Parts: sequence; C-alpha cells; structure tokens
Amino acid sequence: QDEVLKQSALHPKPAGLCLQYGTAGFRTNAKQLDHIMFRMGMLATLRSKKTQATIGVMVTASHNPEEDNGVKLVDPMGEMLTPAWEDYATQLANAEQDDLARAVKEVIQKEAIDMSREANVFVGKDTRSSSPALSQAVIDGVSALGGHNYGLVTTPQLHYMVWCQNTKGKYGEATVEGYYRKHCQAYVQLTKNASNRTDDQKHLCVDGANGIGALKVREMEHHLQKGLQISLFNDGSKGKLNHQCGADFVKVQQKPPADIEINPGERCCSFDGDADRIVYYYTDSDGRFHLLDGDKIATLISTFLKELLTQAGLDLNIAVVQTAYANGSSTLYLENTMKVIVKCTKTGVKHLHHEAQKFDIGVYFEANGHGTVLFSQAAVEKIQQLAEDANSDDTKKRAALLLQSTVNVINQTVGDAISDMLLIEAILAVRGMTVQQWDAMYTDLPNRQLKVKVSDRRVIDTTDAERRAVSPAGLQDAIDSLVKKYRQARSFVRPSGTEDVVRVYAEAETQESADALAHEVSLAVYRLAGGLRLPICPINHSLSHPGTGQARPRFAPES
Repeated sequence: QDEVLKQSALHPKPAGLCLQYGTAGFRTNAKQLDHIMFRMGMLATLRSKKTQATIGVMVTASHNPEEDNGVKLVDPMGEMLTPAWEDYATQLANAEQDDLARAVKEVIQKEAIDMSREANVFVGKDTRSSSPALSQAVIDGVSALGGHNYGLVTTPQLHYMVWCQNTKGKYGEATVEGYYRKHCQAYVQLTKNASNRTDDQKHLCVDGANGIGALKVREMEHHLQKGLQISLFNDGSKGKLNHQCGADFVKVQQKPPADIEINPGERCCSFDGDADRIVYYYTDSDGRFHLLDGDKIATLISTFLKELLTQAGLDLNIAVVQTAYANGSSTLYLENTMKVIVKCTKTGVKHLHHEAQKFDIGVYFEANGHGTVLFSQAAVEKIQQLAEDANSDDTKKRAALLLQSTVNVINQTVGDAISDMLLIEAILAVRGMTVQQWDAMYTDLPNRQLKVKVSDRRVIDTTDAERRAVSPAGLQDAIDSLVKKYRQARSFVRPSGTEDVVRVYAEAETQESADALAHEVSLAVYRLAGGLRLPICPINHSLSHPGTGQARPRFAPES
C-alpha cells in the first residue's frame, strides 16, 4: 500500500476527470492519460496474479489522430479483457488520488487475489511520440505491484505473444521473430501451390498509415523469400500517423491515401495505425475507385475455406459473423450462393469473436476491416490427421495441407492487418484470382451513414444485434414505413459508444434512394429521440461514384 501511494503520487490524476473503459480500452488526448497508464499497469499485475498467467498491456490509440493515445489490456489467451474486469478498470481509473489504495484493495479482496504470487505483464506500444512516456507509466504501475516489458510491437503481435507465452509455446514462439517465422513460413508453403506467378502478380502496394505496421512489414519482408513484392508507402519517415492515410481514411473517404500514385488495376491495401485493420482497393481503367472492405475480405476467405473443406471431405461447420453494418449484398451472397451460415452480432470485435468461437471455423470481420478466423481445437486436429494420413487420396491430402498452412498463416487471437494481408495474398495466388475478379464476387448495395447529435444517446435502445430499435416509442415503426418506400432497402439506428450521437445506416437499390432513406430516418431520430442537430442533407450526387453505386460515407462505424 505504501508503494502504491508513493508511486501513484508521481502519476497524479487530474481532479474530476472521468473516463470509461470500453471495447477499445481507454482512448483520449495523450496529455490526460499518465495516471490511467500507471493504474492499468497495476490492474494488469492484479489480473496476472489472479489468472496465474501473462497479461498484455498495449499502449495505442489505433486509427485516432497522433495527439491521442490509449491503453487496453489483453487476457491470457490473447483475447480482450473480460467484462467484469472492464468495470474494475473504470473504477481504478476514476478513483481520486487519496482513494486509490482503497480501490486497489477492494479488487484484491473481491477477487481473493494471493498477492504473494508472481506476475508477468507484457507491455507493447505503437510509434506515437507520447507512447514511450506513457508505456513507462504502465511499467511503473506494474513494478508498484511486480512484472516484464516487451517494447515496440503492433497490437496483434502483443495479443499473439501473450497467447504463445500462456500456452508455453504450443501456439508459437513468444517473440516478434517467432511471429514473423510462423506466419511467413505458412505463406511460403501456401503459395507453393500457385503456379507460374509473375512479378506483377506478386506485387502489392501497402499503405502503412505512418504507424507501427509499416516498421513491422519492413522487418518481416526478408522472411517472405521474395514470395511477395511490397511497395511500402506512408512508412512513418515523413508523414503524420493516420493523417490522410490508413484504413479508416480510405474506408470513410472512399479514395486512396493522399500522395500515392496507383496504376489502374494495381492491388493496394491500407493498415490502420496499430495494424489491426486492413482494407484493399484498386482503381479501374476509368479512374474509378473500388474498395474491398471487411465484408469482401470475409467472403473471399470463407469461400476459399469452404472449397478446401469440400475437397478434403471434412465435415466441419463454417460460419461468417458480421454486424448490422455488413452490406446486404454480402449477406445474401454468403447465404444463398455459398450456402454458408451467417450470424449477426452487436458492433464491437469482442461480440464477433465470442460468436465465432461457437463454430468449427468462424470467420469474422467488421466492415471496417477488423477481423480474423478462429479454428476450434477439434477442427485443427481433424485437418492435421487428414494431412498426415498416408491412405488419403491426392486431392484430399492437398486440400488438408492447404488448410494446415492456412491455419498457421492466421493470427487467431485478434484482427491482424499483417496476417490478414498474407492470407488474402495467398488465397488470390492459389486461386489465380485478380483483385477485379475478387471484387466481382458480388456488387455492394449503395449505402449511406450519417449521425444525429442528441441530448442523451441512452434514449435509444436496440435489439436483434442492433438492427431494431425498441425505444423511443414509435421510432422503429417510423423506420419500417420509410424502408418500405424503397427497393432492396434496409436501415437501422444505434447509439454511439463514445459520444452523444445516434448513428444512422441506410442502404437501397440506388445511391439516390440510400441517401434519401438515410436523411428521412435521421429526421425521425431527430424528432423522436431528442435531436439537437441534424446532419447535412446527404443528397449530393458528387459523393457517389459514377457507375459503381458505391457511396462515399461521411461516417464510418466505430471500432
């Protein structure tokens, strides 16, 4: 207790500041985070003693501007912090200075933590200028109660290493080099099955968002044995983190990052600031921009896996988990053409991850490009048995070996831009597909996203994975009657997780219809949910892309 008081005095809390631990952990202006970091170091140590396992702490604000930072904790299997401990995080963060020791003691007593146990904490950070000092505050918090530090890593790498450490190396070696070796060897194995690839087919433009992902791609490249030829842009040498670049910018603005010249048909992808999201894109011969977001990525991956399971004769169930933001065309294609199970959950990666765990193979992606694939232990064992079975025929054996390499190229702990990139590149190579052929699997329905400022976002309550509003009274009826006016239309509203706004999503057969529907639903929200400010009327045809039917949404869903 004396040590807590002494150390916490070096990281004082500004009086009256209140922050909430959410899906993304804590995230705000870096100047307000020193005390939070110290306290999360202490909480991670308590969590480590409680679980008798290594816990991760990642200092990052992902796709936020450079002046922001944040922190999130990683649980023993590389997953996000369990909800009960999210409450402890909020309590510790908001305890006033002279009440901190009591708040720590309360967690120890409630969880019956044996403080004599050893604690191991891995601390990772991104490339923001505030990250070194803030990660030092985490380490101070760890040492106030006992721990261990990792250095400069992407968020997904930290998740990966925590799982490796806690499975005593069964999932892989708990180092950055171990991460590169495992994923790159699997990529090289997979692409051996791609015949006669030209240098053009191996070429990929990567926008590193001026973040940690760019550094890590550079470090990893030699492990790929020239199996992928990467042109790296926004590598952090001159631009600002996430400024006019990165996955979020590309997704929201529906255009390539600034200062990148891309040739027609050239395959490009963008990471976000901490490299846990990825989107692909290209421009066609008419100069039109085409985005391949999380929905398109999930479709490519699940189609590939389903084909391999059929070839291998393996009876494993495969599902794609989406949110309400998934484009309606992707859902129809997966259900009707591919005959894949599709599940919808609330927005937020932890909800998708949890649902994906219920299947032999669960593919989950948010439209923003955050996602991965989960394989059950039983599925991994069945794939391995078939790959090692001397009596299986050539077709089955080849499919099983491809599945085995696919399992190893994926980081199952969390969405990982680097691992997802290697998987997508391998699938395109093995199937001999161009980015245009991938894009043509289905055509997105035109859509529009808006937000309405309200006095209190809590007046909106939703059900059915946020697709139906249960309050305020009359809102869902209003949405239903508006949707009926348009062909192939749907719309939903949900409260933001971070600010007093209500997010509106609408899609329909044409861009004009999607724009009009979004605007009309916004008016209904304004009228029935205590609106303060209406969004600008979105009916502006210069925003849509001629002939593509793809909207340029002003507002992307939250991470």
